[in-house]
Amino acid sequence: MTSSSTTTPTVAVLGTGIMGAPMARNLARAGLAVRAWNRTRDKAEPLTAEGVTVTGTPAEAVTGADVVLTMLYDGPATLDVMRQAAEALRPGTAWVQSTTAGIEAIDDLAAFARGHDLVFFDAPVLGTRQPAEAGQLLVLAAGPEAHRPAVAPVFDAVGARTVWTGEDGAAGTATRLKLVANSWVLAATSAAGEVLALAEALGVDPAHFFDAIGGGALDLPYLRVKADLVLNDRLTPAQFAVATAAKDARLIVSAGERNGVRLDVAAASAARMERAAAQGHGEEDMAAAYYASFEQPPARGNG
Repeated sequence: MTSSSTTTPTVAVLGTGIMGAPMARNLARAGLAVRAWNRTRDKAEPLTAEGVTVTGTPAEAVTGADVVLTMLYDGPATLDVMRQAAEALRPGTAWVQSTTAGIEAIDDLAAFARGHDLVFFDAPVLGTRQPAEAGQLLVLAAGPEAHRPAVAPVFDAVGARTVWTGEDGAAGTATRLKLVANSWVLAATSAAGEVLALAEALGVDPAHFFDAIGGGALDLPYLRVKADLVLNDRLTPAQFAVATAAKDARLIVSAGERNGVRLDVAAASAARMERAAAQGHGEEDMAAAYYASFEQPPARGNG
C-alpha cells in the first residue's frame, strides 16, 4: 500500500490541534512523509520546521497518501472534512480514524469508508498533550489484520502500545473501549475538582488532604496531577481541553442511554464541563472544571 517511490508510507494528518500536531510531528521524526491540514492553517504552520508539508485543503493533504489519519473535534466534523478530501482519496488507502467520534458517528464514518473503498481503522487514542508529544499514546485499534502492516509505522510513531480490539473497524469496538476509559478519566477529573472546591469552601488546606491519603489506596497519581494544575494555575496550555471533555462526556451519556444504562456521574461531569466552558474556561485544561463548583469562582491560583 505504500507509494512506489518510498518504502515508508506517506501520511496525511487532518486536524493539528492539541493531539494532532504532536502526532504529525512524531510521524515526521520517525521518517515518514507527512502532509497536514488544519482548519486554521496558522496553527499548523509551525510543523513545517519538522519537515511536515502543510496544505491549504484536505484534498491537497490526502493526495498521494497511503494512510489518512483524522484527529478532529467530533464525528460530524470528521465526516465533513473527509467529504472535502473525497475527490483526492485513492481506493485502498488506509484511514486511521482517531477522533473520539462516539458510537453513532462511527456508523456514518464507516459508511463513507465503504463508499470510497478505504480500509477503515477505528483507532482512538488514550493520552493527553504530554504523552502525545512524547509519542507515548496508547492506541486502541480495530481493523483488518491483513492491512495492519500498512498502519504499523503510524501506530509505532505516535504510540507506546497498540491494543487491538477486533478485525472490523466499522463495529466500533475501539471507540467503545475509548468511551469506557474516558468515563473513568472524566469522573476522576470531576472528583478532583470537587475535592479542591470543598476544601476551599471549608477552609481546609489541600496539602492536609493529600497528607491524609498519602501512600494509601485512595492516593491516585492522576488526582495529584490534576490538582496541581489548579493549585498552581497551570491550566494552559491544556493537556485536554474543557470544551472537548464536555463533548466526550455527552458522547458517553448518549452511549449509555442507547444501551439502557443511566450514567449519572458522566451526566454530571458533562454539566460541570459545560458550566466551566460558559465561564470562559473552554480552552483550558479540563481540570478547570473546578471553577464550575462556584457561583462566584475564587481568584485563580487560590485552590
